[in-house]
Amino acid sequence: MIKAYHVYASVCPFEKITVMFANKSIYSLAENAETIHIIDFGIRYGFKWPSLISEISRRPGGPPKLRFTGIDQPQPGFRPEERVLETGRRLENYCKRFNVPFEFNAIARKWDTIRIEDLKIEKNEFVAVKCMFQLEHLLDESVVLDNPRDGVLRLIKKANPDIFVHSIVNGSHDVPFFVSRFREALFHYSAVFDMLDSNLDREDPSRLMFEKELFGQEIMNIIACEGCERIERPQTFKQWQLHNMRIGFRLLPLNQRVIDRLKKRLRDDAHNTNFMLEVDGDWVLQGWKGRILHASSCWIPA
Repeated sequence: MIKAYHVYASVCPFEKITVMFANKSIYSLAENAETIHIIDFGIRYGFKWPSLISEISRRPGGPPKLRFTGIDQPQPGFRPEERVLETGRRLENYCKRFNVPFEFNAIARKWDTIRIEDLKIEKNEFVAVKCMFQLEHLLDESVVLDNPRDGVLRLIKKANPDIFVHSIVNGSHDVPFFVSRFREALFHYSAVFDMLDSNLDREDPSRLMFEKELFGQEIMNIIACEGCERIERPQTFKQWQLHNMRIGFRLLPLNQRVIDRLKKRLRDDAHNTNFMLEVDGDWVLQGWKGRILHASSCWIPA
């Protein structure tokens, strides 16, 4: 599966650009901090962080202390935190290679049960919260009134971060009417598969794997499941903007130097001119042939 992910990343720049946007945005604001505390909702295997670790290791005057709170869903069995702890060990080894002081706090619980004290935030540290394509998996107010999505956003607000980097899959797959949801999913995944057809052979084993294990399961959940069983609930970036503002966040202006570097990276890596990277109201939008598929932005509590 990791090999398949690498093949996907080699032909589709969306996730690489999203990771680069988050890391550059965090580093540009935290360049003078003595301690950087990164709270990652959905840390998974930690692939997103080595580039940031490498960059802060070269900081003039020496690297800051790097504290991580890695959050993920619990694994079944007797050791629900095992995958998060393994990710922490990998990141620790990476930090040792680059002489970056490191501390790791693992949390593997349902996200709406996490309390502010579990995050172990300390005084005078730069707090960066990152959530990449994860909040859309939580139930919202259309299913349950006291919903996990609002609960997690309120927790992030209570943490009072210096930056909250929020990246989403852009799509109206959360509408309650089946026909509307089916049509939106059809348009979204038609663009995804058209992009893959233009850059990868249809019979490539790695492509077949991530189409089945990733996109296939997403499509099945969007189309076939209702109520609490439907965990794929993407919304458009404009819907998320209203949602975040209602909770009490405000958008941070985009750093133009970061945007210029993203556009250069896209030109260097993506040889197909149908990939797009645009800015709309302090959101960075990525897509294929004019259809917006991913979006990223930075926030702070208002």
